[in-house]
Amino acid sequence: MARWLVLSVIGPSMLAIGSLGAMPGAAQSSAPATYTPPRTVDGHPDLQGVWQALNTAAWDIEDHNARLGVPAGRGVVEGGPLPYQPWALAKKQENARNRAALDLEGRCHLLGVPRMTYMPYPFQVVQQQDKVTILYEYLGAVRYLYMNGNPHPKGPIEWYLGDSRARWDGNTLVVDVVHFTDQTWFDRAGNFHSDALHVVERYTPTGPDHMRYEVTIEDPKVFTRPWTMSMPLYRRQDTQVEILEYECMAYLLEQEWDKADSPLFRPQ
Repeated sequence: MARWLVLSVIGPSMLAIGSLGAMPGAAQSSAPATYTPPRTVDGHPDLQGVWQALNTAAWDIEDHNARLGVPAGRGVVEGGPLPYQPWALAKKQENARNRAALDLEGRCHLLGVPRMTYMPYPFQVVQQQDKVTILYEYLGAVRYLYMNGNPHPKGPIEWYLGDSRARWDGNTLVVDVVHFTDQTWFDRAGNFHSDALHVVERYTPTGPDHMRYEVTIEDPKVFTRPWTMSMPLYRRQDTQVEILEYECMAYLLEQEWDKADSPLFRPQ
């Protein structure tokens, strides 16, 4: 009896806290305050270190309620709902219903840009004069942001992480990314794009251990207009912090090896 009494008292409160359905979408970081970051030997802002997003964007970049296996979270999209074309909104809903079969995360593939940034795994930034390298813990992926002034190669090219060309705008690292496959999504909720995706990332240090990560998305095949998401990134403070190993495919093979009907071994 006592157990049911406690549940009846806390239940409405927890529902009120956990329900986000009526809240308008909003990005998770405010405008950065003035901050002068340390410099590398070539005079550019030093962004090097191990960073991680601490939010629920990997599950859903829009406001969402909690459910089994999904924590509640505020959206990182600025200005409300994603501006899908009508057919694309229906496709997004279909993706969500069939996520187990369609999301590349379930098959341990690279997950695209910007999704790799806010997966629940850290990444390391390494700066060189002609490029910035991002080392992701997820799958041990490596991404090069070329800063030598060369343009994107001619397309069409379909790459999971696209082709990244970067430059400095004051203290902000601006990265222009094109040449994507249409197979990756923005999150586990089925939010998707086409092969016409154009991403512009902006990494702005706002303090010794914080960066503002802002992403502008343009895809005229899927959306009615460009839109933006933003969030803070946090420098990991662990005493012995380093990028460790998350070799998803090896773990998946171990799990599926003895299953004759595993979808992992079906022809694509």
